[in-house]
Amino acid sequence: MKFESQLLKGIAPVVVLEILSRGKMYGYQLSEAVGQRSGDILTLGQGTLYPLLYNLEAKKLIKGEWEETDSGRQRRYYSITSKGKTELARQKEQLASLQKGLKFVFGGAGLSTV
Repeated sequence: MKFESQLLKGIAPVVVLEILSRGKMYGYQLSEAVGQRSGDILTLGQGTLYPLLYNLEAKKLIKGEWEETDSGRQRRYYSITSKGKTELARQKEQLASLQKGLKFVFGGAGLSTV
């Protein structure tokens, strides 16, 4: 199922922060993790992911650092900052409230995994 772009734009930052809260990752790895951890419901292509990463980095919610791989290649790894962890907690509270409100609206049917 493809979600409307505006819906995905709203949820993508919190999804990225949540995944990075579990450990640092480079862009492609992060993109794959989003798909895997959402059961391929959410996907972030390069055209969406990298501008999002740059935006989160500009807000100091994540930081990117270049690291050399075993093959000698440079790769940019992203990790969540303490400010990002605070923002993630705030966003998760909002999502919990949203989930509760949606359950009221839809009568609780079928939204147990929202």
